[in-house]
Amino acid sequence: MIPEDRHVPHRVLLVRHGQTQWNREGRLHGQLDSALTADGIAQASAVAERLVPFGARTVCSSPQGRALRTAVIIAERLGADLVEVPELSELHLGEMAGMTRVEIEEAFPGAREARAENRYGWAFPGGESYAAARGRARTALSACGWAADGVPVLVTHEMIGRMLRAELRGLDAAQALALRHPLGSVFEVTARSERML
Repeated sequence: MIPEDRHVPHRVLLVRHGQTQWNREGRLHGQLDSALTADGIAQASAVAERLVPFGARTVCSSPQGRALRTAVIIAERLGADLVEVPELSELHLGEMAGMTRVEIEEAFPGAREARAENRYGWAFPGGESYAAARGRARTALSACGWAADGVPVLVTHEMIGRMLRAELRGLDAAQALALRHPLGSVFEVTARSERML
C-alpha cells in the first residue's frame, strides 16, 4: 500500500551502515555510537559502487556517526548531496544502550521475556518502542521525499530500517519485525516489493 503522504517517496535505496567496533563486540548501539571498523569502511565503499548505476543525487542520513560516516563515503562516490535527517536515528534503547545481551540479562532480569510478549509495543527502559519509532519513520520518509532530487538513498540502522520498510510497504507489526538488514547492505524498496542489491 502506497503511503498517503504525497511527499513520501514511492521508491528508496535503503542502506544499513557498515560494521562498527561495537558490532564486533556484540554491543547494542541504540542512539549511542562507535566507530566504523576497517571492514565497515570497506562495506560502505562497496555499497557506494553498487549504487552508482542508479544515478541517485540525494543521500539522506541518520546523524549518528556510524551512519553518517557511511553516508559520506556513499555521497562522495555518487557526487550526491548529503542531508542529515534526525528521524532516521536508530531506536532509542535507553538504559540498555551500550550493553551486550549478557550484560542486559544481568542488569534487567526478566526483560527479555517481557519484550518477547509484545516486541512491537515494548519500550526499552528509558527509551522507545518499535510502535513509537514507526511514526518517526513516516516523518523521516516525508523529510527525505522533500529533500530528494529523484530516488533517495537512505543511510540508517537495522531497527528503524524495519519501520521504514514497513511504512513504505504497508506491512503489519509481525511482518516488519521479521525483516533483517545485514551490515553494509542495501535494499531497493517500493510500495509493492523489495530486493537486496
